[in-house]
Amino acid sequence: MYENIRPYNDAETAQALKRASNNRLMEQISAFLFPGKDTDILRNTLNTIHGVDDFQTRVMYPAVRSILGKTTKGLTYEGLDWFEGGGRYTMLSSHRDIVLDSAFIQYIFKDNGLPLSEIAVGDNLIYNQFVEDLMRSNRMIKVARSTSPKELYETSRELSSYIRMRLCDEHPASIWISHRNGRTKDGNDTTEQGLLKMLSMSGSRDFAENMGELRLMPVAVSYEIESCGIKKAYEVYIKQMMGSYVKRPGEDLESIILGIMQQKGRVHVAFCKPITRAELEACAALDKNERFRQLARIVDERILESYRIWPNNIAAAEMLTGREPSDRHVYEQFEKYLKEELNTLPKHRVDRRCIRDILVKIYATPVLRKGF
Repeated sequence: MYENIRPYNDAETAQALKRASNNRLMEQISAFLFPGKDTDILRNTLNTIHGVDDFQTRVMYPAVRSILGKTTKGLTYEGLDWFEGGGRYTMLSSHRDIVLDSAFIQYIFKDNGLPLSEIAVGDNLIYNQFVEDLMRSNRMIKVARSTSPKELYETSRELSSYIRMRLCDEHPASIWISHRNGRTKDGNDTTEQGLLKMLSMSGSRDFAENMGELRLMPVAVSYEIESCGIKKAYEVYIKQMMGSYVKRPGEDLESIILGIMQQKGRVHVAFCKPITRAELEACAALDKNERFRQLARIVDERILESYRIWPNNIAAAEMLTGREPSDRHVYEQFEKYLKEELNTLPKHRVDRRCIRDILVKIYATPVLRKGF
């Protein structure tokens, strides 16, 4: 059951990583993650992995530690006490980077001796067997995106059933899932009601009991330097100009690589107070559509309240509103960052000023929503 969407088990992981070790990208990946060491180190390690936990301990944990050391100024977090005593949750997370949001959370769990979660990932990111092998060996749950309405309904029911089963079975696991379809592109972290409706599909009781069984926990992930910021601003710009944005083949993979390799400044993860039974019962008292709308508001409020505001965010809000800079040095550094990002754009046929304004707004939006 759930064969097409569940993570690999130990035996499948061992075989999958042997396949992945033969990929031509192994030397390049190994050189980035483990500089100064034999470029065959990753290939050789993958060939000797014997299960999921072994992969986490010997490959993923040191890999994320390397990324943190090379590309951040530190990872901080709060709210781990919610997991004491074996707590398991459906983590509804703000989503700014394709792979690192969940990777950093797994790193935090591993570093604190907590059970790792499973990770819901859109199947649009699975380009080939190599990517699928790495992701499903890394506790990935495959989420169907590009299907017909009928198929989407059936795959949504299957995903909902799987998540509920994992939260409620004899050996439960927490689940990480983005609170919306895809990354936040405008700085406005809002929860899609459709996701909440999908989660409720597998329940057989009333609204409060169904959603309470899933143990919903909002999670706020904050980057000092927005992941793939200029690419997000350019995508929003094209949507405004053309009405839609069609990704090039391989563009998601480019964003994954850029997100991993670019500087991120400081990173903060906040595990927020789980949704309470009283809040669910208050939602249940509303009509069917309004109850999901209200539940989404509660999740959004938790994420916004815990979202870490960085100096860049303040500088952007000052630019957007015309206020006098509170820190001239930070303001000037942010202006320098904007110029450098804009220099990566095509040299023609784009309104650079418009794209600059969109990028500034990405940074400013969390501040303005908090009440600047």
